[in-house]
Formats: sequence, structure tokens, C-alpha cells
Amino acid sequence: MENRPQLTDIRNDNHMTTATQGALSHIKVLDLSRVLAGPWCTQMLADLGADVIKIERPVVGDDTRHWGPPFLQDPEGNNTEQASYYAACNRNKRSVTIDMSCAQGQELIRTLALQSDIVVENFKVGGLTQYGLDYASLKKLNPKLIYCSITGFGQDGPYAERAGYDLMIQAMTGMMSITGQADGPPTRVGVAFIDVFTGVYATSAILAALEVRHRTGEGQHIDMALLDVGMAILSNQSAGFLNTGKVPLRQGNSHPSLAPYQDFETADGAMLLAIGNDGQFARFCAVVGHAEWAMDARFTSNTARVTNRLALVELMQAATRTRSTAQWIAALEDKAVPCGPINTLDQAFADAQVQHRGLKITQPTSIAAQAQTSVSAISSVASPLRLMGTPPVLRNPPPALGEHTLEVLAELGLDAAQIAALQVGKVV
Repeated sequence: MENRPQLTDIRNDNHMTTATQGALSHIKVLDLSRVLAGPWCTQMLADLGADVIKIERPVVGDDTRHWGPPFLQDPEGNNTEQASYYAACNRNKRSVTIDMSCAQGQELIRTLALQSDIVVENFKVGGLTQYGLDYASLKKLNPKLIYCSITGFGQDGPYAERAGYDLMIQAMTGMMSITGQADGPPTRVGVAFIDVFTGVYATSAILAALEVRHRTGEGQHIDMALLDVGMAILSNQSAGFLNTGKVPLRQGNSHPSLAPYQDFETADGAMLLAIGNDGQFARFCAVVGHAEWAMDARFTSNTARVTNRLALVELMQAATRTRSTAQWIAALEDKAVPCGPINTLDQAFADAQVQHRGLKITQPTSIAAQAQTSVSAISSVASPLRLMGTPPVLRNPPPALGEHTLEVLAELGLDAAQIAALQVGKVV
């Protein structure tokens, strides 16, 4: 068993610290989830200091370890067998391999649950009952347990037993119907953002349940569904439909309720304008040399500009093509008119503000991980949770498969002979 790596200070500020304490350093999480929504939730808890024990299948591990390309690269730049997808949502965790299908494996997980504050799982509805690892079973052992179940459609209803995936939910909720160009097909968002949002909502629910437990001493079951979250984050679009009956349509990068609020061509590419009030619009008009637009009855208010969007955009587009993106940004930022470039990811990570905020973090891998993957360091995006007193912590890079199995079993009180027997029996 290798020791956890000693992380060097990779930040210029105190956003993420290498200290071992955090806001949730007193909390233990048993992570039975895989892929994205559950692991995103547990990584948030881990970044806040919680001890997250991730249970993975022996040999195979979390599905996302194999979801590539892209794959992590070794120091020579060669692709490894470790997909980078896994690295996005599994730092600061300890990986333990246990065969959940056997009785001994189930007993180990129950013992871990007995010592845990939180369980996060994303099995199909009722999928853990056969193993005695469902909420009802574990509650009997640990009434204080907060048990979060993440599924596609929730614990009840006609679709409860269906598997749910982000792309499917984007389609079913109508999200794809409002995403894409007006004359193009329905389009998915470029990341599995319903999965990610579900992880964030799950974290919020867990923290609320912890606060309730402080008052009552009791845990509870949390039912998180991708469908519920997907409908919730339709936000203003769903509010508009529910209160008017009008079904929103795709309209590219323009905004249904604001104008001008979209991309515009420039002399060397494109820029994004996000004008949200009349003052900003008037200042924009002055900068482009058309102050009269702000006094035109068609454009004097946001409602008028939305109504006359096509005419306004045609006028603006002729003006924005006369300068480069950089020239427009320099001219408009100086006048407090929200604008910016439309970056690729390499340009985004090279941005001065992104670099100043230290949003790229790199963690050296452990000796065990290097032996398994040939990767010496793993990069990811820093936690955006900037707590002044208890900032997010950096302890472990995304772990190698089963890297902490022996360590965690020893913490349960098993001796070397008992652990060896479990290994021989392929329980761990």
C-alpha cells in the first residue's frame, strides 16, 4: 500500500489549499456511484474536506475509467489506458475495490455504511435491495445515515425503473428543442450538464439533510432524479411557457427576453455582446458612432429591442464588422458594456483572468497510480467554492483503481491475514 502523495503548493492564492482540513473534514462519505452525476456530487463533498470512500468493481472500476478517447498521457506524451473523463470528477477520493455481488463484499460495505455519515448511489430503483444495501436496510444499522439515491426518473412513477442518461433527459425535458440554430436540428449542450447540475443539486440536498440531522439526530433518504433537475433548470424558458402557454423555439445564440444579447461578427471573427439594460445599450451606440439608435423608438427599451430584433441586429452587424474582436472588447469594456471573445478551450485556459484565478490545477499522482497508469500528474479544474475560512482542499489526485483498498480495510480493523483471505477469494 502506497502512501498518499505529498502535494506541492500549486496555487498563488488560497482558493484551494493543500491543508488536510476543510469545512466537511469531520464527514465520511460512502460513494457507491459511478459515471458523472453521483461522482460530481461526491467530488464536491471531497473538495470541501469530506473523507470520500469510492467503491469500485474489481478489475473494471468506474465505467468512466474507459470512456475515451481522450486518454491521459504519460510523460512522453503517449496515450495510456486511463480515460481523462474519470479525472474530471474523482479527485480527493479513496478508491476501494469490492465485489458487491458476494456476501462478504456486501458485509464490508455495510460495515463502511455503519461508520459513514452519507451514502451516495446511482443504481436503478431497487437495485441495491438484493444486496441489503438499500436505504431501508442500512437505516436499521445507522439511523443517522443520509442516503442519496440518484436515478434518471426518480424512485416512483411510470418511468421509475427506466435507466436515464443525460442526453436522453436533455431530449425529454425539451432542453434540446430550445438549443441550436433556429433553422437547425435540436442540439444537445456540449457537456452532460444535467448530470453535473444533478450532482450540484444532490450536494445541496445532502448539506441541508446534514443541517437537519444536527437538530434531530436523524438521517433521511434523498431522491434525486435527472428528469426533475432537467425540468428545473429550464428556468425562465419553462416559466415563460407555464405562464403564457407559448412553446419557446430554438433561436441560436440570441436571448428570448433580451436584445442585443448574442454573437456578432467582427473583422476577424466574432464576439459576444450581453447588453442587459438601456444604459448599456446607449453606451454601445455611442461607441459605434450611432448614438441615434438609442433614441430610435424601435430600440429605446429592451421590450422594443426584442420586438424589433431583426432590424436592430442588421444595423449592429454592419457596424461590428468594421473592427476586430480585440478592438471591440477594448473599446466596449472601457465603457462598461458587457462583451467578450468566443473562445475555444485552449484560449479559455490561456485567458488572463482564468490564469489569475488559478482555475487549472495539477496534482502529482501516487506511486501506485503511476505503476497502474504511467501518468505522473493529472490536471483538472479548481473548485469554484471559495470559502475564506475553510477553502476547498487538495489531498488526493483521482485515485488508481483500488489504490486505497488495503488502507481502508485496515481502518475497519481487519488484519493482514483477513485481508489476504479476501484477496484470495477475489472479494477485494
